[in-house]
Amino acid sequence: MLSLPSTRSDRFEGVGTINAVRRLLEYGWDKDSPPLVHARRVLFRLFAEDNEHGFLYELAGKSNDEDLVRRGRLILREAAGAALAQAGYEDDPRLRGVARRVLERLLSFLRSPLAQKPWTRVGNQHVLAAEAAPPSMYTLIMFAYMPLFRTEHFEAMDRLYHFLSQPLPRQEPLQMIGKKVVSQPHLVLGDQLPNRNAADEDVPRAITWLELMARLGFLRRNDNWLKLFDRFLDDRDEQGVWHPHKGMAAVRSNDPFVWASYPLEAALSGDERWTDATFRLGLIARILGRPIESV
Repeated sequence: MLSLPSTRSDRFEGVGTINAVRRLLEYGWDKDSPPLVHARRVLFRLFAEDNEHGFLYELAGKSNDEDLVRRGRLILREAAGAALAQAGYEDDPRLRGVARRVLERLLSFLRSPLAQKPWTRVGNQHVLAAEAAPPSMYTLIMFAYMPLFRTEHFEAMDRLYHFLSQPLPRQEPLQMIGKKVVSQPHLVLGDQLPNRNAADEDVPRAITWLELMARLGFLRRNDNWLKLFDRFLDDRDEQGVWHPHKGMAAVRSNDPFVWASYPLEAALSGDERWTDATFRLGLIARILGRPIESV
C-alpha cells in the first residue's frame, strides 16, 4: 500500500496503491475515473477500527505482535485518509470520522507534557515514549486537504502550528512499540525547514513542505518559511522559470513523501528540469493569494 518503485525498476513498477492514487491525483485524474474508483473501496476499508492482520499489506511482515499490528493499521488508516482527502472526499462522514479520531489523539498529545519532552531512555538511546503521538506526514496531508474541518477545529490547528514550528530534535524518530524499538520515519517532530541549508540540501522536499504549510494555512504565519519561499522566487529568471541557486543539474530527492508529487515530468532533461519546481512555486503563490502574472 505504501511501497515505492526502486531506483532500479521501471518508473512505476512496484508502487503501492496509496502512493499510486496520490500520484494520479497530482496528474489531474478525476476521483471518479475507473482506476481511482477501484482503489477507493479498499482505502475506505482501511478506516475500520479492527486489527485484522490481513489488511496490513507489506506492513504485516511475519509478526503477530498485537502492538505492531495496531501501529500498522494506524499508519495505513492515516495514509488512506490523506489520499481520500486529497481526492476531495472531505464531506464523506467516514473520512471526517477518521480525521476526528486522529485529531483527538493528536490533541491529547499536544496538550500533555509529552509534547515538550516525548523522549525516554532505552538502553543507550533516546526514543519516543510509547504514549507519544506526534503528527505524521499523512495526518498533515489529510488536514491540508480538509479546509472546512480545519476551520471547525481552529484551536487544535493553532496548537499544531506551534508544534510544527518548534526546533526539530536531533534524535531519529524511533519509538517503543510494545517491547520493541521501531523506526517511525513518518512522524513529524518539529520544523522540517529551519534554514537555507536545509532548503538547499533537498529542494523538492523543501518545496513540498512549503506547499503543505501553505495548504494548512501556516506558511503566512511563519516569517522564516516565507523568507525561504521568497528566496526560491528570487531564483526565477526573467521569464519566471525557476533555476537552482547553484549549478544547472536537475534537483532530486530520496524522500518517500515527495515521490507522489515530484517529479511529474517524464524526464528531467532540457528545460523540463525546471517545470515541476516552477509549477509548485506558482501553486504555493496561488494558495497564498498572490497574483500570478502570465509571461
